[in-house]
Amino acid sequence: MITVRRADERGHAEHGWLDSRHTFSFADYHDPAHMGFSDLRVINEDRVEPGQGFGTHGHRDMEIISYVLEGELSHRDSMGTGSVIRPGEVQRMSAGTGVRHSEQNPSRERPVHFLQIWILPDRAGHTPSYEQKAFPEAERRGRLRLVASPDGAEGSLTIHQDARMYAGLLAEGEQARLPLAEGRQAWVQLARGELSVNGQALRAGDGAALTGEAAVELAGRGAAPAEVLVFDLAP
Repeated sequence: MITVRRADERGHAEHGWLDSRHTFSFADYHDPAHMGFSDLRVINEDRVEPGQGFGTHGHRDMEIISYVLEGELSHRDSMGTGSVIRPGEVQRMSAGTGVRHSEQNPSRERPVHFLQIWILPDRAGHTPSYEQKAFPEAERRGRLRLVASPDGAEGSLTIHQDARMYAGLLAEGEQARLPLAEGRQAWVQLARGELSVNGQALRAGDGAALTGEAAVELAGRGAAPAEVLVFDLAP
């Protein structure tokens, strides 16, 4: 079964410096029908104006992944990490017993457009940690590239949960298939472009929950390549 979550059905917060679209309930947006999917708790599509950002704030017991689509995102945290994330790079912060961090758009000219993803950890109380890796476009073009997993397989980021996150770029006519083990579920989030998932058409910002399917089958549509994230999740 495939259940589509259309882009224009998402929650929306406009703060002047921040435009945020919430696939699942977040902050002041609460929808009991969309509290997450399996261990996937948050997918926010954020656009932050030049020179603006999120001041220092705290998290605990959450696996937080940032995926930049355009621009740059700077990160500083209480573990002493300081970094800048650019398109093709993915950041993972395990909040564990508690961490404080800030995120800013360091550019004075360009907005930053990114996805922030929260995944529930397998237990409370992990030691906070940070990881950032580059996944070049060539590794994502025409296929699904594993970018986060519980065991760091294939050079992916390591997360504390039985979940796997893939990223792909599919031009028109290109196809990718991700088999799902019995009982597994999947969430597909289309960041840009157009594609079909198991025959269902998606546009930028749309998401889709797959349950009881043997595989995720993607096909690119439209002139521009589709940029997609796929999550392989426990029941």
